[in-house]
Amino acid sequence: MKRQFPYATRLRQLPPYLFAEIDRLKQEAIKRGTDIIDLGVGDPDLPTPPHIVKRMAEAAADPRHHRYPSYEGLLEFREAVAEWYRNRFGVDLDPTTEVLTLIGSKEGIAHMPLAFIEPGDAVLIPDPGYPVYQAATAFAGGTPYALPLYPSNGFLPDLESIPVDVLRKARMLFLNYPNNPTAAGAPEAFLAQAVTFARRHRLILCHDAAYSEIAFDGFRPSSVLSVEGAKEVAIEYHSLSKTYNMTGWRIGFAVGNAHLLAGLGRIKTNVDSGVFQAIQLAGIEALKGPQDCVAAHCKVYQERRDVLVEGLTRLGWNVPRPRATFYVWIPVPPGQNSTELAKRLLSEAGIVMTPGIGFGPHGEGFIRAALTVPVDQIREAVERIGTMSL
Repeated sequence: MKRQFPYATRLRQLPPYLFAEIDRLKQEAIKRGTDIIDLGVGDPDLPTPPHIVKRMAEAAADPRHHRYPSYEGLLEFREAVAEWYRNRFGVDLDPTTEVLTLIGSKEGIAHMPLAFIEPGDAVLIPDPGYPVYQAATAFAGGTPYALPLYPSNGFLPDLESIPVDVLRKARMLFLNYPNNPTAAGAPEAFLAQAVTFARRHRLILCHDAAYSEIAFDGFRPSSVLSVEGAKEVAIEYHSLSKTYNMTGWRIGFAVGNAHLLAGLGRIKTNVDSGVFQAIQLAGIEALKGPQDCVAAHCKVYQERRDVLVEGLTRLGWNVPRPRATFYVWIPVPPGQNSTELAKRLLSEAGIVMTPGIGFGPHGEGFIRAALTVPVDQIREAVERIGTMSL
């Protein structure tokens, strides 16, 4: 008989990671012979632009890059980030202290509470939200406090409604705009309000802006660092994954308050050895090279969005048209919940969508569709849904 070793309490407290569970159910359906249309996980199907791949191939062949990289990232990469930020948002950054290279933004988000949260500290987390915010809080011994995101408020949290006793214990606030999973954008006025709120209550503000470049209909998402005084309390996360279709490359960055980045950097020096230098050089090419590829990607996602939203609307669904991200946050038809609907879509139509409950209790009543398959498959998905009795 094999000996069983119990998992640590922190691991037992976590729900199954949402996307891993979805993948398990999908694989079971594939084994049954189901023809799957996967609108589940947000992994871009478009290839990384050729000029970035070319730079990576050149750098990977150079033996100088086969050794350990610097912990904080190549200065040249951090300089490219600072230049990109100045051009995109008008924000000036010191690349030596206000830019930190990450192994994808997920890693930086997950490690941040370890640097600043003590057991019992409260962390304010959007609900629905990216599951890593809650998991990272739990790993650090913190207490997550859910900030409900309601459609009636544009999926923006009501910061002023947070109880005083919670604020006394709160140390960190996570925000994410454009938002995953709701696809909502945040007005500049809200970001300014969040900075003022964080300064007043001495909160560390962590803004996850991974989808800032995936936007439509003339919408240009803002950086929280554009707000006066933001650098006193805030850092912002970005990823090359979504902007340049580099999910598998694992490179991103955090920018903003130098002290906060130094704390995050101290965690990283103890748990990882940095990003492969060849990938950083490819990242420089992405940030400093031609940007028409980003507009082209957005055009593709916009067409897919329109096909899905208009198709479901014709079927009688009430689906808002998102202005950013490559997600559509779809209200569940009356009489069903998100888990039941997701299972029915998979079993009856071979369509993978993500139940909203997986992003938090306030995600119930919605399912999320990722626009990461060709438009013909989205049309097919709409046709399949039209054959279901919903």
